[in-house]
Amino acid sequence: MSVDAASSIDIANRLGPALRHLANARTDLAPDLLGEVRASLNQRRREAAQALDVTGVDIVAALVPGEHSSAIPVRIYRSGRSPARAVIYCHSGAFVLGNLDTDHRQCVEYARRARCTVISVDYRLAPEHPYPAALDDASTVLRWVAANAAALHIDPARLAVAGSSAGAALAARLAQDAAAGAAPPIVFQMLHEPVLDDRPMPSKDEFVATPGFDAVAVRHMWHHYLAGESVLADAVPARADDLTGLPAALITCSELDPLRDEAVDYALRLMWAGVATELHVYPGTCHGFDSLLPEWEISQQLFALQGAALRRALHGE
Repeated sequence: MSVDAASSIDIANRLGPALRHLANARTDLAPDLLGEVRASLNQRRREAAQALDVTGVDIVAALVPGEHSSAIPVRIYRSGRSPARAVIYCHSGAFVLGNLDTDHRQCVEYARRARCTVISVDYRLAPEHPYPAALDDASTVLRWVAANAAALHIDPARLAVAGSSAGAALAARLAQDAAAGAAPPIVFQMLHEPVLDDRPMPSKDEFVATPGFDAVAVRHMWHHYLAGESVLADAVPARADDLTGLPAALITCSELDPLRDEAVDYALRLMWAGVATELHVYPGTCHGFDSLLPEWEISQQLFALQGAALRRALHGE
């Protein structure tokens, strides 16, 4: 038996039973396949978004004037009283995939469970728009929300940022900018399966062939995002030297994920810097499990945890 075959069997055995049928699924971000992968993902997520029951959540589309680009599309999910607490959300997709449908389910869950307004950002994608385009768009939306809080019926003193995977990298950078006074203040950051560090980690060495995301895809992701250039420290949240003064955090990640160790390491660094931080590692899960199986018991536990954390942070409960 080859090493790759043995590794695949080991990963399949370590996955939770509900995920084992996905053991051989891969996300291929090779440049020549990127267009095909985008189209397939967009179709699947569009169909899922159209079929989702959104009872109790009012959803509207808007365009935010771009500071560095044309208008930025956002989708606003409203639940709860006015003036609302609000979350600026950045979707997953390795900086190269996705749109407002990608994490539609997550945004509905957060709005419902936390009784808040979620503003989801359709930021520009690499490689056509490498760093700092996505971060510029997310920052522009955060500033727009703060500046237009009254018109949006939002409390500007109770803003949070959140994101999944690459979107969590953008949320983490917004939190850093806010702590440094370079962006409107935020009270909480929620990072799910976050992209935080371009440097080697044991989990990247171990998970070279895992469903959802693997080490090969990680390498392609950073190459696309940085346009093949040398790493810029501002593009990588974990390269920040000082995390003192950042807002409280919830970090959630998967056991069988090349990004696992950077999430754990960042959570530890936040705690060492005196930042109130909650960390959960979900055993037997792979990257993107909550999108792959949103009705699964573990995904529902994740949504409940995230909703409760947002309620506490935004409403003081």
